[in-house]
Amino acid sequence: MPDRERTLRCEAVVLRHTDWGEADRVLTLFTQEEGKQRAVAKGARKLKSRKAGHLEPFTRVKLMLARGRDFWIVTQAETVDAYLPLREDLLKTAYAAYILELIDRFTYEEGSNRLLYSLLVDTLQRVSEMEAPLPALRYYEIHLLDLVGFRPELFRCVKCEETIQAVDQFFSPARGGVLCPNCGKGEGARSVPVKVLKYLRHYQRSTFREAARVPLPMGIGEQMEALLNEYITYILERRLNSPAFVHEIQHQQEKD
Repeated sequence: MPDRERTLRCEAVVLRHTDWGEADRVLTLFTQEEGKQRAVAKGARKLKSRKAGHLEPFTRVKLMLARGRDFWIVTQAETVDAYLPLREDLLKTAYAAYILELIDRFTYEEGSNRLLYSLLVDTLQRVSEMEAPLPALRYYEIHLLDLVGFRPELFRCVKCEETIQAVDQFFSPARGGVLCPNCGKGEGARSVPVKVLKYLRHYQRSTFREAARVPLPMGIGEQMEALLNEYITYILERRLNSPAFVHEIQHQQEKD
């Protein structure tokens, strides 16, 4: 086996880890160079392990990996960004868990996707820094769907293909986009107020800086979240775990 295949130097975000054997951990990583990969951190559960602190979820790290029989093996680890504000605020921790679960569910060990990696690290940074990070989450959802091949159609009716007009519409997860009022009747599709559709379109076609210039009203943001969550659930054929945690923390903070 050539040397270049026996080792891999990469930058990655740790998505999750599971215990393995007596002292090791299997890491699920999303790397800049090779997309999603799994690696073993030997001895990471030992108290004196030098690697353990660098290999916690939503940590951005530089790694040296060596080819093992079944997995890559972590030989060196150095933290690039621990995103400490995400660990110091319970709601931001919940947001980070959602960010990681979403990319984990939508990706496989299928090679590099540098645009998706950039979206991931940019979103973690934005949520870490922003006082009100919900626009960053909505932007992440919409652009992740684009990058993994499930871009929702928001500008033409997915049934009759006519250009969508500035009136309330419908959204069909099964058809992958918006239905005009005529085509949406009897489809069992979700009603989409025109204001919500305008924000979805704006986020889909804009850079984050452009999208964030327009304040996101709470009611609009909640409807965007509900629509995108329904679409994501349909694609994955299962509900994600982290949104319930996010809503529980939000509800508790509202009570306090």
